[in-house]
Amino acid sequence: MKGFKMMKLSIIALALGSVGVPQAWAAGPYRGEGHLITTGEAFSWSDVASMAPGAKIAVIEGPLNEAVPFIFRLKLPANYKIAPHWHPAYERVTVISGTLYFAAGDRFAPEKATALPVGAVAIMPPKMPMYGFTREETVIQVHGIGPWGIEYVNPADDPRKK
Repeated sequence: MKGFKMMKLSIIALALGSVGVPQAWAAGPYRGEGHLITTGEAFSWSDVASMAPGAKIAVIEGPLNEAVPFIFRLKLPANYKIAPHWHPAYERVTVISGTLYFAAGDRFAPEKATALPVGAVAIMPPKMPMYGFTREETVIQVHGIGPWGIEYVNPADDPRKK
């Protein structure tokens, strides 16, 4: 496999001030020679300071706090609730495993959520309120152009302020 590189990905568990997520590789987006290939087993999972306890993050490409391409995965446990929130830039989500129940809106109303099964994609514009939940462990992949951040509609839902 000439020209291919295998790399074990890891993140630094450093909470960023207003973003509140771990910082990715210091080198930023991958710009090396050849392809970057990794397997899910190589991901390093860490707690997410900007989300309720239980969520885990594995940053694949970043850093999340700069205006560069990013990719990360979130592992959400069963019966996990993501309170109404918004992001400063476009966010693109793909369901990798499980089912994400998702809806637009500034009030949590589970009955309005759409079930997004494996392979489903959702694209959200900047500053549009949204929320979600799981019934089983669910892994989603998020990508876009940073900086990535999360702002809760109700400040009391923000774990960084507790």
